[in-house]
Amino acid sequence: MNIPENLKYTKDHEWISIEGDVATVGITSFAQGELGDIVYVDVETVDETFDRDEVFGSVEAVKTVSDLFMPLSGEVIEFNEALEDAPEKVNSDPYGGGWMIKIKISNNSEIDNLLDAAAYKEVIGA
Repeated sequence: MNIPENLKYTKDHEWISIEGDVATVGITSFAQGELGDIVYVDVETVDETFDRDEVFGSVEAVKTVSDLFMPLSGEVIEFNEALEDAPEKVNSDPYGGGWMIKIKISNNSEIDNLLDAAAYKEVIGA
């Protein structure tokens, strides 16, 4: 199971990479594996501000649709438009080309509530 040590995680199976006040967000390798073949990523919330745990979009796989939850409060400042033509990048490269959104973080104290790799491994039983 690929769970990079340099990222933060949520119980909702999202990973977060933080650089300054910008967070890049995607779903974990575990999540994409559970969902199966990703066929569509629906994020139409660029320039909108959300509280932590609010739904910012959804990911559609062959058999199911799953909501995507904000890991941190902030404004969605970018969507990975490459996923419009190649949503399968979420399956093939979840921690790289399969990233979903970038957030301008509005409350840095929430970062302390994110899981590290070891805690996320406990969540998924790895």
